[in-house]
Amino acid sequence: MNPKVDFYFSANEKWQKEIELMRTIALDCGLDEVLKWGCPCYSLEERNIVLIHVFKEYCAFLFFKGALMADLYGILIQQTENVQAARQVRFTNVKEIVKLKATLKAYIFEAIEVEKSGLKVTLKKTSEYKVPEEFKNKLDENPSLNAAFKALTPGRQKGYLYYFSQPKLAKTREARIEKSMQQIMEGKGFDE
Repeated sequence: MNPKVDFYFSANEKWQKEIELMRTIALDCGLDEVLKWGCPCYSLEERNIVLIHVFKEYCAFLFFKGALMADLYGILIQQTENVQAARQVRFTNVKEIVKLKATLKAYIFEAIEVEKSGLKVTLKKTSEYKVPEEFKNKLDENPSLNAAFKALTPGRQKGYLYYFSQPKLAKTREARIEKSMQQIMEGKGFDE
């Protein structure tokens, strides 16, 4: 146990029993405990394997390369359609975790083997994301915006494309694009 992570388990009163049990399970698998993204993260040789995080409705183990796991028991969940690599196992009470304890350990050991093997998740390229018509038009009209967008990291580009394409109404897409143009010009992501 890493004392720098202890606060996380006492700060989450709603899920305290659940996440303490999850912590024990992860540590029983011989992983190192560190704090990443404000959450307990369990790693092997500084490579992330699984993370514990809490939400309003559930707590979860997040397997970083869950998309590459066999999921023999069908318990891995893709958090949203845009999450490419990670998968969650969600819990709403201690009994669920107790019932799955052996299975969770088996999944953690599988995740360790996936990591040791060097397997990588094939991520979608930026070119595979839909570019909303409204944004295409702005890029065509404004060469400096086009150059600034192309200079962004692939992750920032994907973030904008996702953000711009979500609204159903063209007016809302246009408003998001207008609001974001200065940030793009400054080389920033939409949420920076």
